[in-house]
Amino acid sequence: MSMFGDGLDAAVQKAFTRPVPKSAGAQMRYLVKQLKGTKAVAQMLRISQRTVERYVKDQIKKPRKDLAARMEREVKARWQPQIRAKAREKAASTGGIVIDTRARLGYTAPIGSTDQDRIRHLTVALPPRYAARLFDAQEAGASDRELKEIAAEALKEVYFQDGGRRAGSLEEVRFTDVEHLEFDL
Repeated sequence: MSMFGDGLDAAVQKAFTRPVPKSAGAQMRYLVKQLKGTKAVAQMLRISQRTVERYVKDQIKKPRKDLAARMEREVKARWQPQIRAKAREKAASTGGIVIDTRARLGYTAPIGSTDQDRIRHLTVALPPRYAARLFDAQEAGASDRELKEIAAEALKEVYFQDGGRRAGSLEEVRFTDVEHLEFDL
């Protein structure tokens, strides 16, 4: 998927109260229960309905790597939807979100300032409104570029401008060459 989208998903998954099913049979049984049938699971995973039935009965225990990755991704996407929604709501209303990144950051500013891009390692708590914007954009299917622009705008306000106390004439923040990115609620 995308670095920013996956990072947001990983942050929300830290709020899970129960572990995600690990074995192939347990994952397949969960998907069958969620999608209400083996046919829908087979179509989603692009395998035969009979193969799904074999996993459910534990006749097959070790899936191919690509199938194992698809199963894990689909289970995590559906696991504990209410816990996921509460975590997002809390971050968007009161808690905010923490971004930990190592990337090339620079900015556009008036003549005479040192606006050269450089690698920075930042761990910054973003206000709830930016958490809400990030999660809303992700829900709407925003691209990685759009999520990066929202994060850059948040870093501009919180890190560079310190909530309006400095660098008031800063125009734009460039957020490129992301080496590491992690979100936390």
